[in-house]
Amino acid sequence: METDYLGYHDETPKPTLKSHIVELFQTVVVFAAIITAVYWLIAQPHKVSGSSMYPNFKDGDYIITDKVTYRLATPQRGDVIVFKNPRDKAQDFIKRIIGLPGDTFRIEEGKVYLNAKLLNEPYLNQGVYTGPEATIQEGEELTVPEGKLLVLGDNRPASSDSRDWGFIDFNEIIGKVFLRYWPSQTVGLYPAAYTITQ
Repeated sequence: METDYLGYHDETPKPTLKSHIVELFQTVVVFAAIITAVYWLIAQPHKVSGSSMYPNFKDGDYIITDKVTYRLATPQRGDVIVFKNPRDKAQDFIKRIIGLPGDTFRIEEGKVYLNAKLLNEPYLNQGVYTGPEATIQEGEELTVPEGKLLVLGDNRPASSDSRDWGFIDFNEIIGKVFLRYWPSQTVGLYPAAYTITQ
């Protein structure tokens, strides 16, 4: 006597090792695409090398560079930025924006004057001497050209900056320093802690 089987019968084939590998590969590809998009468009990790931004950023600090802000807003005095080394595009630099297009700037007796006023720089160690270098002479007044920025390191005696190689182009900027994530005791957001005003 023939009977019909009315119970549930799963005809879905069981997953094979090959199908698991394919799924894993697809997941890895998707994550890699997301990470690549973030890296190129939104944020990028950097490691600080050297002491040019001491005491605010030390050799070995790990930071995240925000690559979105300057697509929506213009750079501001006091922002700490990462940009391409004007002399070697394979290398990235970290410095502080001091002068914007149209600003006048001079160095005199170890001090910085912006738009004819002595610049208050509370982010520097007390007594730091800002000396002239190759492109900026003692007492010489310069104007920041359109599309350019004047950038200096916070540790002036140990910094290669606009005093050495001149102004940087806007298009050389990678982004604004947003977060320090290592060492652990200094983890935190890094907005411009000091706003430079005229």
